[in-house]
Amino acid sequence: MTSKIKIALDCMGGDDAPTMVVRGADLAIERQPDIFFHLVGNQEEIMPLIKASRHLDSNNHKIIHTQKKVAADDKPSVALRGGRDTSMRLAIDLVSDGSAHGVVSAGNTGALMAMSKLSLRMCPGIERPAIASFFPTLKGESCMLDLGANIECDANNLVQFAVMGEIFARIVLGLKNPSVGLLNVGSEEQKGHEELREAATTLRELSSVMKFMGFIEGDDITAGTVDVVVTDGFSGNVALKAAEGTAIMFTHFLRGAFQSTIFTKIGYFLCKSVIRQLRERMDPRRYNGAVFLGLNGIAVKSHGGTDSEGFANAIGVAADMARYGFLEKVRNELGVLHDQDGK
Repeated sequence: MTSKIKIALDCMGGDDAPTMVVRGADLAIERQPDIFFHLVGNQEEIMPLIKASRHLDSNNHKIIHTQKKVAADDKPSVALRGGRDTSMRLAIDLVSDGSAHGVVSAGNTGALMAMSKLSLRMCPGIERPAIASFFPTLKGESCMLDLGANIECDANNLVQFAVMGEIFARIVLGLKNPSVGLLNVGSEEQKGHEELREAATTLRELSSVMKFMGFIEGDDITAGTVDVVVTDGFSGNVALKAAEGTAIMFTHFLRGAFQSTIFTKIGYFLCKSVIRQLRERMDPRRYNGAVFLGLNGIAVKSHGGTDSEGFANAIGVAADMARYGFLEKVRNELGVLHDQDGK
């Protein structure tokens, strides 16, 4: 794709918006000059930030003014009813009407999902959207879905998640032939509920188009046993929050250990470069950008408390998905899946 990648940004969503959003856009332009931004939000607040930026100019952005925004504590139903003129909804509608390839917001997750589903609608062949993101493992990086959009899933939902997750891993993680696994309480074929076993049977029949590795367990997630972890939103969200909590606890214990005595403080000084590498490897900003897969458009959710570095990474996820034709690939591979079912 040689033309500009057009990304709509909800400039009023997030703890430090619009500062974090505009600075993130400035950093993203430095990394990927082929991006054009629709900056949706309060023009009076956005303009001074643009003037202070290094890379944003009249050739790579346009401001869509609105003073209305979705509050962090708004219920999705409230946001849907009264949010048509908010920065979040206007940014999403730019994707719906074809003015932008994707939208990125650090705002209210529930409202973003509800508005995106209403405005963009579902991709043909997908019954439910799924939240997907990526994170570090012992072998590199992997992605997992669903992370909370669907508490209960049937076999068809899980198979569709597997197809979308496999394409997501190829585009965002750059993997040529990513492996896929279903999260279960054991790796044996007879383990798990009926929906899981039925989904596994279908995925094994897709061996010509997908590298399905069968069932995996919870400790396989961080081990990197597979590149794509597929599960329902209940289990996925619990696993994600448990991993985040473990990382925070580990960091807390490590910091306390190095500060306990004069000798450990000397040890910290001696291994400072190694700890810096560990911090960079585990930096949550590096993995910022959860994607609402299954919609007929690209919608990326940034963490609300991130900084410009993290937001720029979320923009990069949306841009890559547009640049490398994520939606087209999903449609094509769903067609293969349907052909398999018809045989």
